[in-house]
Amino acid sequence: MPRQTTKSIYWQGVRDGAPFILVIVPFSVLFGVVATEAGLNVLETMSFSVLVIAGAAQFTALQLLSDGAPTAIALISALAVNLRMAMYSASLTPYIGGATLGQRALAAYFTVDQSYACAIIKFEANPGWSIPQRLAYFFGVVTPICPLWYIFTLVGALVGTSIPQGLALDFALPITFLAMIAPMLRTPAHLAAAFTSVALSLVFAFLPYNLGLLIAGVVAMVVGAQVELILERRIAPPKGDAA
Repeated sequence: MPRQTTKSIYWQGVRDGAPFILVIVPFSVLFGVVATEAGLNVLETMSFSVLVIAGAAQFTALQLLSDGAPTAIALISALAVNLRMAMYSASLTPYIGGATLGQRALAAYFTVDQSYACAIIKFEANPGWSIPQRLAYFFGVVTPICPLWYIFTLVGALVGTSIPQGLALDFALPITFLAMIAPMLRTPAHLAAAFTSVALSLVFAFLPYNLGLLIAGVVAMVVGAQVELILERRIAPPKGDAA
């Protein structure tokens, strides 16, 4: 096999991140449009996108505030949606935890669904990569994604309500998550958590302020963790066996 350089690995990341442009562009335009329709000006919309850089949480908070939900509910819901980032960070720590503080801070800021999904699969498949190579891949994935998120959020904020409703830009959100999550459902624990979250989201859809999603998310994480523990116990040898 040809030797992989940091530069070549970076471009692998760029190539792997590039397909997400197809959903990042309409998704970010949609957020810009929705934000301005909700009463935010261009500066507020851009500040929201640059500081938070978490599309699902941004839409959640914006929708709840637009619906008249209490600010506390909007903040709690957005935080709950973004709790997955804490799990992403924990999952990436064994691979890039030895990087410098500045590198880790930058990686933490750019840890989004797409960068995590691509990186964790690639890191597992290439255990021999060094930390600089892993960081190069990670930031390669980010390169075609995050700058476009900012640029097209600005486009959406500027064009505002002139976007025809018939374009149905809101298709981007479910497609993005399907593209990222489907390849990661590789274990019974993942499947159990996914099916639990979907089922409970439907069961509790009647609750106000999307509280059903919070309940579904918490219960799904518990179910996934329990399934994983059960499987580990079955695989683990009896205590009396020799190592």
